Amino acid sequence: MKMNTKKMGLAIGLTSILALAACGDNNDGADTSNESSGNDGSGLNEITGIDGGAGVMSAAQNAIDTYGLDLALQASSGAAMTEALGNAIDNEEPIVVTGWTPHWMFTTYDLKYLDDPENVFGEEESIHTFTRDGLAEDAPEANTVLDNFYWSEDDMGEVMLDIQEGTDPEEAAAKWVESHQDQVDEWTDGVSEVDGDSISLAYVSWDSEIASTNVVKNVLESIGYNVEINSMESAFMWAGIANGEQDAMVAGWLPLTHQEYFEDYEDQVVDLGVNFEGAKTGLVVPEYMDIDSIEDLK
Repeated sequence: MKMNTKKMGLAIGLTSILALAACGDNNDGADTSNESSGNDGSGLNEITGIDGGAGVMSAAQNAIDTYGLDLALQASSGAAMTEALGNAIDNEEPIVVTGWTPHWMFTTYDLKYLDDPENVFGEEESIHTFTRDGLAEDAPEANTVLDNFYWSEDDMGEVMLDIQEGTDPEEAAAKWVESHQDQVDEWTDGVSEVDGDSISLAYVSWDSEIASTNVVKNVLESIGYNVEINSMESAFMWAGIANGEQDAMVAGWLPLTHQEYFEDYEDQVVDLGVNFEGAKTGLVVPEYMDIDSIEDLK
């Protein structure tokens, strides 16, 4: 009888332990699921950025400091950033990226900007066209087209999405130009054709600037220019225009993203004005993440 009592006690003890373990597993499972998904931002250790010279990267580092975030800012490229974003969304994993509008990723994915109560990223921006000093005298026809160039988010989005879906940038630009000839005619109004004159356009490899630069290239070629386009980081693009190594760009983001470069080279470049309005930068996350503000990343 004594042996049976011990066995019974052992059995009861084991049953109780297993029951408690089961309860603990259920509770831990719920918590672990939340922690592993990190969709409240708790599982993140970095912000996925683009090239280190971009103004949005400086603003992102400023946001880390201003909001006291325990996150590292990882520099990469626009293409690497969107690849990381797509992979995270495929697996419904948490991710924060440096984002900007216009960009095809907002058409492809359900994304949201995180609120920025400290206004680190500033208000909406505009994209400006800049030329080297003297281009108006050396290439007046090209200068007129560049001065007239202006389009909307829908226009740019059409080209960007076409490129993202696999169309060669030059082909996507030519397709847009062909289907928007009335708009292009406004840019070339009163412009005479030239005979193979050369002109160079600098740009940063952001999807928005790939789209705009290739469209301008196509239009300039249609009036007889031999156009060379050169991809480079923001710092080199501004320096190239300022020192005359590059003729023009349609990729100057102001007043925030390229503020530092504009201040450095303002007296050495010519601002032809805005070619796109309503641009925006900030920290971006997938809609499924349960956060709404940069403060939630603490």
